[in-house]
Amino acid sequence: MQVYEEESLFQRAADLSPHLEDAIHSLKDLPNVIDIRNIGLVGAIELAPRDGAPGARGMEACIKAYEAGLMVRVSGDVIALSPPFIVEKSQIDEMMDILSKVIKAID
Repeated sequence: MQVYEEESLFQRAADLSPHLEDAIHSLKDLPNVIDIRNIGLVGAIELAPRDGAPGARGMEACIKAYEAGLMVRVSGDVIALSPPFIVEKSQIDEMMDILSKVIKAID
């Protein structure tokens, strides 16, 4: 807790959250994106499930993101993001660039 206070990490997260919000919501018109939500530095992109294969699209996105250098979590067809409080704006932009390419690449 001392490091969080000394480094003003909670304030940093609060200051960065509008940037993440704008960045993640910029993906709203990509194929198969049915919902985007966020709070603070936590965000989720919900993908439409494939007929007869719920969770498959999310898992494919997770694998492709990892192969592109971005670690995300999935829960079914929801891509979950929670970058560390030390993230830079440029890194958030890079994450969204990778996710945009990944989402466009999966059917």
